[in-house]
Amino acid sequence: MAEFRMPSLGADMEAGTLVEWLVKPGDQVKRGDIIAVVETQKGAIEIENFEPGTVEKILVEVGTKVPVGTPLAMIRAEGEPATSIAAPVQSPTPAGAPPRPLEPKAPAPAPTPAPAPEAEAEERLRISPAARRLAEQHGIDVSTLSGNGADGAILLGDVERMIAEPKIEGARGRGFDLAAMRQAIAAAMARSKREIPHYYLAQPIEMTACQDWLASVNAKLPPDQRLLLGALLVKAVARAARTFPAFNGFYRDGAFKPAPSVHVGMAIAIRGGGLIAPAIHDADGLSLDALMTEMRELVGRVRSGRIRSSEMADPTITVSSLGERGVEQLYGIIYPPQVAIVGFGKVAPSPWIADGKVVARPVINATLAADHRVTDGHAGALFLSEIETLLQEPETL
Repeated sequence: MAEFRMPSLGADMEAGTLVEWLVKPGDQVKRGDIIAVVETQKGAIEIENFEPGTVEKILVEVGTKVPVGTPLAMIRAEGEPATSIAAPVQSPTPAGAPPRPLEPKAPAPAPTPAPAPEAEAEERLRISPAARRLAEQHGIDVSTLSGNGADGAILLGDVERMIAEPKIEGARGRGFDLAAMRQAIAAAMARSKREIPHYYLAQPIEMTACQDWLASVNAKLPPDQRLLLGALLVKAVARAARTFPAFNGFYRDGAFKPAPSVHVGMAIAIRGGGLIAPAIHDADGLSLDALMTEMRELVGRVRSGRIRSSEMADPTITVSSLGERGVEQLYGIIYPPQVAIVGFGKVAPSPWIADGKVVARPVINATLAADHRVTDGHAGALFLSEIETLLQEPETL
């Protein structure tokens, strides 16, 4: 019997609030199925299952805030005998308090009168508590919604799709508590600057080859399938991280461990404020078309307030760009336990030496912030040079 636990969705997460179950006891689940939604300071995050089998017991009820590592449900493996023990369910606890011990069930109450017609109609409307709360917050009539859950149940995502834009009045937007997110970002960055000995490097990269290649490729594609420069930048960083594994991994318990895969965290700005950097998995092995599709889907889900747990827990190196905001150069702060972050500014005409002459060429400034406990400036220079080399041959990415 496997335990489905509250996952750690970042070094700064200590607890999360279960806001929705997408399964019930007896449901079959596969590896990768999204079976619950947990709310953290980073928003509503979809939690994936990693143990195929049958949901045996639900251990925590909706609304409960529990620490990382707390068992949320039991998953029975195929061929394992079912148990006859009733599923214990933890009641909601005040924020920050540990889950209360379960008390014996009280005797069944005496039968109650049949509900009034209005109550019967309300009971027939299947809607999760989290979806109901969100609908009430936005003044949405839940009777007008169609659900995508089991037996037509209305889920949190159904309500979110009804909200065209996040309503941010001081703090809360669709799926995100921006004030809490800002506090979480500040705490993580303060910890990073306090504990990680950063060093910084910058390198200008001439981008004529990238611009010409993108123009040639995109001329043959419809607008919704065209590649953006960001895809080339992410792919170049991922390939360089594969070549230089000391920049791709985690520093924990006084030691660095390189990651077996390259999961690039892509910094995404959230409308109304806030920043989040979920992972693009195995970015070094994706084609540019597939990578571009992943990037579009990721941005869309982040800005709708729905992220998957693996995307938050898995980034091995982060890429941030403010070029579209006109910034020429940025220096990031490492997100622990990662050991490096690469930044890109805008592509701008700059003086460049070519064939002994000073000419105007499109240039982007690439920067690296890295952990001096793991690498040094020499290794960092080689890493940035590898990114430059890859961007000079975009057709090979």
